[in-house]
Amino acid sequence: MTEIYFLIVAFLLVLAVFDLFVGVSNDAVNFLNSAIGAKVAKFRTVLFVASIGILIGAVMSAGMMDVARHGIMRPESYSFSEVMTIFLAVMVTDVVILDVFNTLGLPTSTTVSLVFELLGGTFILAMLKMHADPSLTIYDLLNSDKALSVIIAIFVSVAIAFFFGVIVQWISRIIFTFNYKKHLRYTIAIFGGIAFTSLAYFIFITGIGKSPYISEAARTWIEDNTTMLMGVFFIGSTILMELLHLLRVNVFKLIVLAGTFALAMAFAGNDLVNFIGVPLAGLDSMQDFLANGNGNFDTFMMTSLMSSAKSPLLYLVLAGIIMIVAMTTSKKAQNVVKTSVDLSRQDEGDEMFGSSRAARSIVRFTQDMNAAVVKIIPQRMRTWIDSRFNKEEAILAEGAAFDEVRAAVNLVLAAMLIIFGTNYKLPLSTTYVTFMVAMGSSLADRAWSRESAVFRVTGVISVIGGWFITAGVAFATCAIVCAMMHFGGIVVMVAFMLLDIYLLWRSNRQFAKKQKEEKKDDVFQLMMRTRDKEIVWDLLSKHVSRTQSFVTRFALEQFNRIIDGISNENRKELRHCGNDIKDEQGKLKKFRRKELLAMRRIPSDIALERNTWFHLGANSNQQFMYCLKRMLEPVKEHVDNNFNPLPQEYIDNFESTRRKINELMNHTEQMISTNKYDMYDDTLSIADECKDELSTMRKRIIDIMYRDNDNTNLKASLLYLNILQESQEFLSIMRHQLRAAKKFLGDSRQ
Repeated sequence: MTEIYFLIVAFLLVLAVFDLFVGVSNDAVNFLNSAIGAKVAKFRTVLFVASIGILIGAVMSAGMMDVARHGIMRPESYSFSEVMTIFLAVMVTDVVILDVFNTLGLPTSTTVSLVFELLGGTFILAMLKMHADPSLTIYDLLNSDKALSVIIAIFVSVAIAFFFGVIVQWISRIIFTFNYKKHLRYTIAIFGGIAFTSLAYFIFITGIGKSPYISEAARTWIEDNTTMLMGVFFIGSTILMELLHLLRVNVFKLIVLAGTFALAMAFAGNDLVNFIGVPLAGLDSMQDFLANGNGNFDTFMMTSLMSSAKSPLLYLVLAGIIMIVAMTTSKKAQNVVKTSVDLSRQDEGDEMFGSSRAARSIVRFTQDMNAAVVKIIPQRMRTWIDSRFNKEEAILAEGAAFDEVRAAVNLVLAAMLIIFGTNYKLPLSTTYVTFMVAMGSSLADRAWSRESAVFRVTGVISVIGGWFITAGVAFATCAIVCAMMHFGGIVVMVAFMLLDIYLLWRSNRQFAKKQKEEKKDDVFQLMMRTRDKEIVWDLLSKHVSRTQSFVTRFALEQFNRIIDGISNENRKELRHCGNDIKDEQGKLKKFRRKELLAMRRIPSDIALERNTWFHLGANSNQQFMYCLKRMLEPVKEHVDNNFNPLPQEYIDNFESTRRKINELMNHTEQMISTNKYDMYDDTLSIADECKDELSTMRKRIIDIMYRDNDNTNLKASLLYLNILQESQEFLSIMRHQLRAAKKFLGDSRQ
């Protein structure tokens, strides 16, 4: 039996490594999004600064490990086997939940996951123990007061971070404006002094000052002289910032990099418990049991977990190194960072989220409130405020999502807010704080225009909703898993270990496939990064050409699949065809929005001239999908219901027309992809002849149906008529698309 628990502890430690990779993939957004979004330095430089912060924070994090040991449960009331069951259930649940959110690109909270998983597992075992022993109460088994304070602090931080993000960024923008380099003579020194003083307090007072690795005398001296130290830091940093500014050093870059370091350190110091706290508590439990348990798995109580954690320095350093490797290599980390940056970027772009009813209502209400407030403010003041928010003067680095002012505010404000939570030893969600500060500052910066507000609000609602879902799912899932392990014993525990390994393997395969698909649309990323309108027009032409040529190939492929499906009565192939058409419709909708955004960035005379042909081409792409669906649905129903097959005579008669349609579509695709329309007139002429042939075929079939008056093959004949009708429409759409492509991509005057 002891060997089984050795296996469980070993599995917990292995999962700790996985959890570090998965958790960092999720939480890298906390400290990377501002520096990456503002392009303050090369990506490697940002990672290096963050890596140093992570390593130092990991070493200083020992004090937070107590949350996993006795922050939620009262371990003196649980036996060794019960504690190990809770720990295993927590880790099995945690890795899968976080990996799902990372794969979706949503920044969720590792703190919420850990707290609610511990709460769910402990709660269900507490209920079972109370049922078995009525003398026990919930207060004997659950540290309810501490758990409640942690939960309240986590969720209240959402509103607080967003509110202060709006206020502080609005004031900062009023002071600096978007053309901030013209307003730095005196303000940058004070701003820099406040920023570096806050970060210094964060780094030295709450970080190094509370470290278990400094002497008690030094810690006491720091606590007694905090006010004096902060005064010295403020005066010294203010003078230093002014001198650096006079020497033409970019102070904002220094603030952003220092903030990245501080938040990375806070992340490791505050959140490392979320990843390795439970496995290390399990290891300590095993060591205590081996020393004192005498083989009594079900009766030896884990009172030793009531003491503070004494995590070996080696473990903490190894954890820090693993976190650095995960941050620098994880594609999922980059995916989550992309979500946060996209939702807070200054300009419009490819919106990751659609529109929702709740978002539309919020935006409409906010606009009405804004209109009412604007009426109260005097016109001269409104004009002055608008002049401070002139986005046309924005100074953005090439490819940046927002400027250095907002990046600095995001980092400094998030650090200051996290200070308060850390001072009270609450495992505050750094994800919640940093994300909501970024959303509040982007709102204050008027980054959410009427064109994009509903999509951004939908995104924020989706992310926040994901956090609440995380809490509920973590609690319920861990409770269920823990109960199953409690009743099923070792067999169920091993089964869940194997299930966890399989789910992680499958998730990584699916994510790799998704990343491969996203890399295909590299042209749009180039369009959004460049400011040269002529280059945007050239890239847009390539994007439209690539989209239309692909749609032509795709439509022809599905057309042939439908004809083959009805000829061979292949239900599986028809079902796959329907799924592919549905997926392509969704992709075309996204492509159209991307191309519309690019149309606004090309020279205005070209946009006006080619606008009609752009929309005709985009409509033709969608019309191909509608036509194929109209053809597919009756065919699929016919085959699914095992109706009489199409007579071979119908199939043979259609074959020559089918070959012509294939030739026409191939010619069309070749002309669009090469932008050479030498076969344009011939293709249109042959398409008209083919449509006439289809009309003749339809009339012949109708005449036969009237003449024979035989209902035996009525359904098959009606289905064949539908195929002929939609084939005609298919050719009409091809003609429209070819004409639109020639006018948009070629010479619109031809």
